Amino acid sequence: MAHKFKFESLLIWQRAMDLAENMNIIIETFPQKERFNLSSQLLRASDSVALNISEGSIMQTVPMQIKYLNISIGSLAETVTCIHKAKRRNYITASQFDGFYLDCFNLMNMIIGYKNSLKRQPIRKRKTR
Repeated sequence: MAHKFKFESLLIWQRAMDLAENMNIIIETFPQKERFNLSSQLLRASDSVALNISEGSIMQTVPMQIKYLNISIGSLAETVTCIHKAKRRNYITASQFDGFYLDCFNLMNMIIGYKNSLKRQPIRKRKTR
């Protein structure tokens, strides 16, 4: 496959994809009663991180790209809250929580760094005819 979407080469997108897959694996250990509650919310929040990175990457303006990165950061915060709930309910161990938390924290910092790099890009003026 020779063609690639821009977001596929972004490390933040790749890490967000990994995070979502790890959340998908861990919810398999949650009790059945959480199927439509915490499990569903955790999947939607963690999937939303990568989805918004990819959607934002195809936007034509930096402010629109930043908007989607901010949504992605919000989804990441939601993911962190879900793993806190999972730990409190003893669905994951403290060690698992620490690993997921660190992954989320590092990804958040990477997204913020990417967002800041976009802000530093020179503004391109449209050509007038």
